[in-house]
Amino acid sequence: MKRRNLISATAAVAAASVATVARAQSQALPTIRWRMPSSFPKALDTVYGNAQTLASTVSDLTEGRFTITPSAAGELVPPLQILDAVQNGTVECGHTAGFYYIGKEPALVFDTGVPFGMSPRQHTAWMLHGGGLELMRDVYAKFNVVQIPCGNTGAQMGGWFRKEIKTPADFNGLRIRAAGFLGHIYTKLGATPQQIPASDVYTALEKGTIDAVEWVGPADDEKLGLHKVAKYYYSPGVLERGASLCFIVGKQHWEALPPTYKAALEAACAEAGADMLAKYDATNVPALKRLVAGGAQLGAWTPQITEAMYKANEEVMKEQAAKNETFRKVHAHWSRFLADQVLWSSVNDGAAEQSMNAQARKR
Repeated sequence: MKRRNLISATAAVAAASVATVARAQSQALPTIRWRMPSSFPKALDTVYGNAQTLASTVSDLTEGRFTITPSAAGELVPPLQILDAVQNGTVECGHTAGFYYIGKEPALVFDTGVPFGMSPRQHTAWMLHGGGLELMRDVYAKFNVVQIPCGNTGAQMGGWFRKEIKTPADFNGLRIRAAGFLGHIYTKLGATPQQIPASDVYTALEKGTIDAVEWVGPADDEKLGLHKVAKYYYSPGVLERGASLCFIVGKQHWEALPPTYKAALEAACAEAGADMLAKYDATNVPALKRLVAGGAQLGAWTPQITEAMYKANEEVMKEQAAKNETFRKVHAHWSRFLADQVLWSSVNDGAAEQSMNAQARKR
């Protein structure tokens, strides 16, 4: 046999062997079916779409052997009880935000986002390369749950208000829908916070059960119709520079997954997360233009209001750190990382953005 033919034959045999091994390994992988309730309704196609993208990608990467079926808020589990359902084994996994459960563990707020905290990029850096993921998984371990970051809304708006807000005193007596630590801050400002799921926000605002609502941003707020029942829309979202979502899975289910499926799940969460933030960045601007054209009064927090919010946030952080060891540990680590990120932003990204804004104002 000539040398060329020998090489060709050897290559063909090797390729066939590899294909055979791959088929055997693929066929050896189990068929797994999970249910994944979400905290968000189908009407919010970007945030709920994050769950759908995640599930679809997992199925694609595993050739349909590992499927996750998402369900919208309230269809399978109440929207603010996803962690409970995963913890007690009612479902295998869930799609939610950690700060919905600060009543169980205040440190879970760092999984989602803290007022005057990190941007989505900074939060991702902390999670993936700053030790944040390890810290948060230690926190979730108390609930026998494993967490994977899976998306971020980007900076959120300050919210919709029935009356104009000109000074910190204007918050006195207001009933406002606010999640996470935002509620603690509004309490400091004299308001009464309420944690209400997205499906009930419009009705509560329309009936006057609440006077204001902080939800996400123009794209989602428009879909919920909040501009129809409140006139004043405020920015910037200093209280929520980004809200990170999480995929959570019962520890026993996670540990039972083959390594291939774990890798597929983590890759799917990363892809869904990148797509979610990009979609919000693309859709918020045209939505804001429509809202303003439709009569929404776009306003900005005054320096006095942001200063009052900042002071209230500092007080809340100190109070929580003083009485909760887990919170104190995570907060100290998170704060050090944020300080470095703020420094870097002041040197480069943030400075460049300020320069661009200054030039835009001259045009």
